[in-house]
Amino acid sequence: MNAPEIDYLALSPMLVVLLAAVVGVLVETFVPRAARHVSQVALSYVAVAGAFALVVWQMADGAAMEAGTPTAIGSVMVDGPTLFLQATILVLAAVSLLVYAERRVDVRRDAFAPSAAALPGSLDEQVLTRRGVLQTEVYPLTLFAIGGMLLFPASNDLITMFIALEVLSLPLYLLSATARRRRLLSQEAALKYFLLGAFSSAIFIFGAAFVYGYSGSLELSGIDTGLSSTVGQDPLLLTGVGLMAVALLFKIGAAPFHAWTPDVYQGAPTPVTGFMAACTKLAAFGALLRLFYVAFGGVRTDWEPMLWAVAILTMLVGSLAALTQTDIKRILAYSSVAHAGFALTGVVAADEAGTAGVLFYLAVYGIATIGAFAVVTLVRDAGGEATGLERWAGLGQRSPLLAGSFALFLLSFAGIPLTSGFVGKLTVFTAALGSGAAVLVVIGVLASAIAAFFYVRIIVVMFFTEPAADGPEVVTRGVLTNICIGIAVVATIVLGVYPAPLLELAQQAATFVR
Repeated sequence: MNAPEIDYLALSPMLVVLLAAVVGVLVETFVPRAARHVSQVALSYVAVAGAFALVVWQMADGAAMEAGTPTAIGSVMVDGPTLFLQATILVLAAVSLLVYAERRVDVRRDAFAPSAAALPGSLDEQVLTRRGVLQTEVYPLTLFAIGGMLLFPASNDLITMFIALEVLSLPLYLLSATARRRRLLSQEAALKYFLLGAFSSAIFIFGAAFVYGYSGSLELSGIDTGLSSTVGQDPLLLTGVGLMAVALLFKIGAAPFHAWTPDVYQGAPTPVTGFMAACTKLAAFGALLRLFYVAFGGVRTDWEPMLWAVAILTMLVGSLAALTQTDIKRILAYSSVAHAGFALTGVVAADEAGTAGVLFYLAVYGIATIGAFAVVTLVRDAGGEATGLERWAGLGQRSPLLAGSFALFLLSFAGIPLTSGFVGKLTVFTAALGSGAAVLVVIGVLASAIAAFFYVRIIVVMFFTEPAADGPEVVTRGVLTNICIGIAVVATIVLGVYPAPLLELAQQAATFVR
C-alpha cells in the first residue's frame, strides 16, 4: 500500500496555527505565570502572521487560485475561495487579538475571568482577582478555533467538514464562559451554545449519513456524480440536504436557527463575541457555499426555494427583533442575524458573481463588526461594560471620536453610501438580481430600511440626547483596543470609497474547484 501524497504547502497555514495552539498548551504548563500573557500574545501573532504569509504566497503563485490543489487524499481542497476566506479569517483574527490582549481598560486586567473553573463569587475567584491573575488559556483555545475555521471552507468531504466544525466549535463553547464580569450570564450563554451546538453537529452527521446512503460517497465531487447516477431515492437525498443545511445555517445564525445568537453574544466576553461574530460566519459561509455548489449543484432547483425562505425569514427576523432590544450587544446580535440573511441572497444566486459578492460582503462586515464590539469594551461603569442603550446617552459629548467611530460602523451596517457596507450589499443584491431573484432583492432592501431605523436610533441616543449625570466612563487608555478601532474605521472608509482591489480579488477567487 502506497503512502498518500500530501501537499504540505497547501496545508501549511492550518498546520502552523494548530501547531502554535499545541505549543500554547505547553506554554501554560512550563512558562512561569508572570510571563505567560506576553508569551501567548507573541505566539498567537507569530502563528497568525506566519499562516497569513503562507496563504498570500499561495495566492501569488496563482496555480491554486485557478486549478485548485487537492491534498490529504482529496479531503482538503485549496482553491480560490479557500485562500480568500483563509486570508480574511487570519486578518480578522489578528485584529480581534488586539482586543483580547488589552489590559488597560479594566484596572490592569483583561476581559477574562482569572479562572474559568472557579465558581462565580467564590473565595478562590476573589483571591485570584486580588492577585491580578490573568487567564491565558484563551489564546491557545482561540488558535484551535482559528485552525478549525481555516479547515472548514477547505473541507472536500463530509467527514473532514464535520471534524473542522467540531474543532472550531468546541473552543468557542469554552471561550463563551470566560467573561470576567457577569460570570453567571457568561456561563449560561456557554451552556446554551454548547447544547444547541451539539444538536446541530448531530444533525449534520445524521444528514451526512443520508447523503452517503444516497450517493455512496463522502467526497463532495463523488456526491455530485452520484446525483446523476442514482434514481428513485430523492427523499433520502433531500432529507440529507435539509439536515446538513440546518447545521450550517445554525452556525451562520440564520433564522429560525438563530435563537442562540443574542444570548451568546450578550453573555460571552466581548472580545470573543467580536471574533466569533466575524470569523465564525466567514468559515461557516465558506463551508455552506462549497457544500451546496460542489456537492449539491445538481439539485439546485430543490434547495434554492429553501434558501429563499431562510434568507427572507432571516432578514426580517433580524431587522424586526432588533427594534425591540435595549442592550447594545443584543442589538448587534440581531444585526448579525439580519446580515446573515443579506449574505444568503448572494448564495441564492449560485454563480461566480454571487460567490464574489458573498466573499466581499463577509470581509467588510467582519472588520466593521470587530470594530463595533471593540467600541463596546470601552464604554464602562462600575459594573463593567455599560451595554444598556440608555447608558449610551450623550456618548457623543463625552467622547466624540469613539461615538463617531461607532456611528460609522452602524452606517456601514445600514448600507449607507461611501461605507464598505453599501458596496457589500450592492454586490450581493446585484448578483441575486442577475440570477432572477428580484423579489428577494426587494425584500432585502425593505429589511435594510427597517434595520436602518434601529441603527439611527443608537446614533440619536449618542449625539442628540443629554448625558446622564451618572453616565458611564469612556475609557481612552485602551491603546490596543483603540488601534483595533482605528484599523476598522480606516478599512470601512477605504473599502467604501475604493473597493476595487478587494472586489477584483474576490472575483478572481470566486470559482470552486470540484
